Amino acid sequence: MITPNFLDYAVCFVFFFLMALIGVVSAIRAGKSSSEFFLSGRNMPWWLLGFSLVATTFAADTPNFVANVVRTQGVAGNWCWWAFLLTGMVTVFIYAKLWHRLGVLTDIEFYEKRYSGKSAALVRGFRTLYLGLIFNTVVMANVTLAMIKILGVSLGMDPIVTIVSAGLITVIFSVLGGFTAVIWADFIMFIVAMVGAIALAVVTVQLPEVGGLSNLLAHPNVSWRLSMLPELSQTDLVITLLVIPLAVQWWSAWYPGAEPGGGSYVAQRMLAAKSENHALGATLFFNFCHYAVRPFPWIIVALASLVVFPDIASLREAFPNIPEHMMKDDLAYPAMFQFLPHGLFGLMITSLFAAYMSTIATHLNLGSSYMVNDFYQRFVRPDASEKKLVLMGRVWTVILMVLASVMALYLESAMDTFQIILSIGAGTGLLFLLRWFWWRINAYSEIAAMVISFIVAMTLRFCPALNWMSDSERLVWGVAITTVGWLIVTFLTPADDDETLFDFVRRTGASGLGWRKVYEKAAAQGIDLRSEAEPVNAPLGLLCSIIGCAAIFSSLFAVGKWVYLQYLPAAVLTGISIASWLLLAVCAKKLIRRGTDGGQQ
Repeated sequence: MITPNFLDYAVCFVFFFLMALIGVVSAIRAGKSSSEFFLSGRNMPWWLLGFSLVATTFAADTPNFVANVVRTQGVAGNWCWWAFLLTGMVTVFIYAKLWHRLGVLTDIEFYEKRYSGKSAALVRGFRTLYLGLIFNTVVMANVTLAMIKILGVSLGMDPIVTIVSAGLITVIFSVLGGFTAVIWADFIMFIVAMVGAIALAVVTVQLPEVGGLSNLLAHPNVSWRLSMLPELSQTDLVITLLVIPLAVQWWSAWYPGAEPGGGSYVAQRMLAAKSENHALGATLFFNFCHYAVRPFPWIIVALASLVVFPDIASLREAFPNIPEHMMKDDLAYPAMFQFLPHGLFGLMITSLFAAYMSTIATHLNLGSSYMVNDFYQRFVRPDASEKKLVLMGRVWTVILMVLASVMALYLESAMDTFQIILSIGAGTGLLFLLRWFWWRINAYSEIAAMVISFIVAMTLRFCPALNWMSDSERLVWGVAITTVGWLIVTFLTPADDDETLFDFVRRTGASGLGWRKVYEKAAAQGIDLRSEAEPVNAPLGLLCSIIGCAAIFSSLFAVGKWVYLQYLPAAVLTGISIASWLLLAVCAKKLIRRGTDGGQQ
């Protein structure tokens, strides 16, 4: 275990000074109104929002999670999250415009814009507590768990000390600056985090035990894990790692940051954009960086860790101070920090702290926006002043941090939490995609999907009689049961009233076969909805989504082949990537021209 010196502390000090400065400067603006505190006045440019999204998903637990996947399943195991690119691209070219046009403060406010009556209020309140308290807390606890492991391995820090120090710094920053501080800090945090990740990858490859990139790739612990696609002869792996994620998971499962149709902090960024085209640009930039730029520095470190720490026993021997229930493969990533020279060690700790702060600050701001806008103001104090709403936002920021910190002490690994969250959301994704394009879906559909998916997930995971099921089998069964359940409820419950549906069409331009009956009803009442709303070109958006997937996946594979020193395949894939991006630019230009930019081009 390395002992930090003056240089390491100096790097950390400079970073924390910048974060404090951003928080103080943003505090005045954040205190003006709830819109400023939660959305920065809806005037953010695409590039800043894009960087913010990338930084938010670069959580302290993310490289730990990737290390766990690579060590246990090989590089191909990353398809469990790479597959979410499909829903990410659909969000970029179809749903980004819809969200921005809706003009709400939070994505949960959607429910009373889309649905009518008491059921709409019920689902809004239920979803607020379900996401704002439960899911949001679990995600933050998982990120905090990663910091416990990182600082425990690298500095020998006690879990309680880690929680208090890391959490206190982050919550003060979030309380002061609100969303504006989060956005600008994310920009700096992402740069720091990426520099740290790349530096760690370079250093670990040059370790004497590793012996350079060529020797790493040829090492027996590593060589069989390099393929970015599972071997076709291994049917079970193909189904688990490729078929299920690409055929089922991406559209059917809900996961924070990869919600079908957009949601949570992705929707928050789209709502904060200065125009719908800026919302589109932000989400496209995010998906490119998230899937094509970031993964391989983490993957290289994970592969190198297999040479230095080939199994759990070697990790346990090297770090006996880590609690036994936290001793998992995800510990291998922070374990490699001890080989960094002074200065870079400080940069690495700072970069992971930056990743931690970025994700936690975003979830604190998002969670408090839910609890204030969708619970406190909606159900407790509808007449609350803007000053009171900002105050409550700061109070809830503190409460959520405390809850996440306590929960973090009881979690074990990032991979376990990922699978639990994924299974709980199984089957709800199709509803989130269709609710924008099918008028018949109602608030009861949403309630049924959430309740059924939760009950099914808990039953499949914790019922002793079903222990024989794999995670993939649980996912498929969860999707099937939940989807059938909410569809039945949809047809057994009444549709929303005409005025709510008409207003939703006017706001978003919802159109297509799924809304034909609504347009016909409006016409029968002498209302021409087609002249009142600009429709979203879903077919062109879908085409752009397909081309976008090709562009980003080919970019990802090209980077992988360059790293693997396979120059001919790398050059071919690079050419395919460039051609795909050029084609996407042509198609996206047509889509943007059809849209509006609020007068700002």
